[in-house]
Amino acid sequence: MNQLDQKSECVQKWWKLSAIGGLVLALVLWLLAGWGFFGALVAGILVAVIAGFVLSKVQCPDQEVQPPASAAKPADPAPAPTPAPTPTPAAASVAPAAVASSVPTSEPAAKKLAAKKAPAKKAAPKASAVKPATAKAPARKPVAADGKPEMLTAARGGVADDLKLLKGVGPKLEQTLNALGVYHFDQIASWRKKEIDWVDDKLKFKGRIERDDWIKQAKLLAKGGETEFSKRSKKT
Repeated sequence: MNQLDQKSECVQKWWKLSAIGGLVLALVLWLLAGWGFFGALVAGILVAVIAGFVLSKVQCPDQEVQPPASAAKPADPAPAPTPAPTPTPAAASVAPAAVASSVPTSEPAAKKLAAKKAPAKKAAPKASAVKPATAKAPARKPVAADGKPEMLTAARGGVADDLKLLKGVGPKLEQTLNALGVYHFDQIASWRKKEIDWVDDKLKFKGRIERDDWIKQAKLLAKGGETEFSKRSKKT
């Protein structure tokens, strides 16, 4: 007998007992308590229904139906893998030879492969060009005993520098310098103290060379530069 049948019998038993109890109650109320027949009957039915419902739920609770143990079957074990057949020594030696013979070899491909494997040759270092030794500038001649600087008989190339670009040199003073043999800025830039004194003695305005700083101006103008005074002189 399964659990469903057991529960059904339990419910039926308690409903029967409840019906008997309700009938007994109805008789007691009708015969002993003086109730009317219909009133006693209704009261007995109500009590029987309530008692049957409550007692069947309390005394016969629901139970989970479990399948029998024989229903569950164990899963079939997975078949064991069959080992791969091991190649015989003869077959193993034949396979590489067959593969090697099936691959065609070409001479250009073999040369390319050999070229890739060969180590790259390092380029020979270029011979650095040997720079000729820079010729040293000729040593300056010592100052003459009387302090006279080197003078020119005429301007180089027939074109003299515009000595008026020097601050303190006007047209008349430029003519005086040209008469002494001074035509270019580099001549003035090379004067030393004794030579400055010699030229200063030949000029009407003593101290003009050092006061207007001809040496510094001449060095800049000889290199192609400009002074503030020379810029203003070119604009006028």
